[in-house]
Amino acid sequence: MSAMPDTEHSPVVPAVPQRVPGKADFIALSKLRYELRKFLAFSEAAAAANGLTPQQHQVLLAIKGSPDDVLTVGEIADRMLLRHHSAGELVGRLERMGLVSREHDPRDRRRINIRVTELTEAKLRLLSGAHLDELSATGPLLSTLLKHFVKRA
Repeated sequence: MSAMPDTEHSPVVPAVPQRVPGKADFIALSKLRYELRKFLAFSEAAAAANGLTPQQHQVLLAIKGSPDDVLTVGEIADRMLLRHHSAGELVGRLERMGLVSREHDPRDRRRINIRVTELTEAKLRLLSGAHLDELSATGPLLSTLLKHFVKRA
């Protein structure tokens, strides 16, 4: 499976930025990236403690966070910045683990919906509760850091 996103989903960095960063911008960017990395490290550890890789956790959360609690493999590929076949392999592993199921869409039988299972619901409640607690603790700092960029835009 490809761990690197393909160029179709990769963000494009402009050759000439709209703003020239000053010292305060470098400080705020550095702090923001550090806080985001700490949150990601927390998230990775929480997923591992629940028997999931960070990527598996992200897919399950993406499905549960969709409007109808279902996504197609193509939609998962988009949300995960993966190629379609890589997303399909990831979904296959999750299906073998009993964490997702595939079903035909009742409105369009050609469409295959991926849905989380009851086992996954319990894991996601635990993981999401822990993530909400962590964000409650770090949210004010993240908000302050983000305001640095919004107020100057």
